[in-house]
Amino acid sequence: MFNCFSRRASRRWLYPLISLSVVLGLCLGQPIAAKAISWGDLILRGIQVVQLSSMSDQQELELGRQINAELTGGQVRLNRDPELNNYVNQIGQRLAAQGPRPKIPYTFQVVQDNSVNAFATMGGFVYVNTGLLKLADNEAQLASVIGHEIGHIAARHAVKQMKETAIAQGVLGATGLSRSTAVNIGVELALLRPNSRNDEFQSDQLGVQMMGRAGYAQAAAADFMTKLLRQRSTPTFLSRHPATSDRVARLRQQVNPAQASGSGLDNTAYRSRLRSI
Repeated sequence: MFNCFSRRASRRWLYPLISLSVVLGLCLGQPIAAKAISWGDLILRGIQVVQLSSMSDQQELELGRQINAELTGGQVRLNRDPELNNYVNQIGQRLAAQGPRPKIPYTFQVVQDNSVNAFATMGGFVYVNTGLLKLADNEAQLASVIGHEIGHIAARHAVKQMKETAIAQGVLGATGLSRSTAVNIGVELALLRPNSRNDEFQSDQLGVQMMGRAGYAQAAAADFMTKLLRQRSTPTFLSRHPATSDRVARLRQQVNPAQASGSGLDNTAYRSRLRSI
């Protein structure tokens, strides 16, 4: 009886130790640089494993918050003008309410950077550079970019890319991905990694659909993409979001003739909202 109990007790201790050793191996063996932490913190953080194949909306949101904290903590400089941020947020919320994942609490932020760029990360976080705001002719053109970025979030492209990157870097274990590694990859994806053509086409389609449902002139999406392609130097947005003439053609095909015109085409009104930049 005692031996049976002893064997059972041993097994109860053995399985958690095996799981902990796997997690520690993931954390210690990852090639991505991380901040030095104590053994106690390592054990506590090590059990925070991200399972990419079954990530819930709440888990995606929490990971997105951590990626956003890393980005805004030193990677990008946010514009703090409340009026401008409120304007961009109003556009974003108007579009997101018409998207495939309207229950995610989306966050729209203006980045103080003159390069023409916009990007997004999982969990509903969208970033728009002041350079892109200034290049757009009107609110509908800006809405086309924001809608495109919402499309990436709606289709969970960042989650898919994170899994692909983790596999390529050899840091995805049987139990999943350590949270610190996931955050590092998330930051890298947001700032550096381009999206695939298929992801771009899907986000374009979702963005145009959201524009129409929100009452924006859908034709502005193709107009702004054409304007980007005509720039003398390649905008940062295009280096991360490959743009070709066939993308413009597809955007025009996706426009509902009844929604080609709509709100957001007043150039003067739009410029008046950008006085602070």
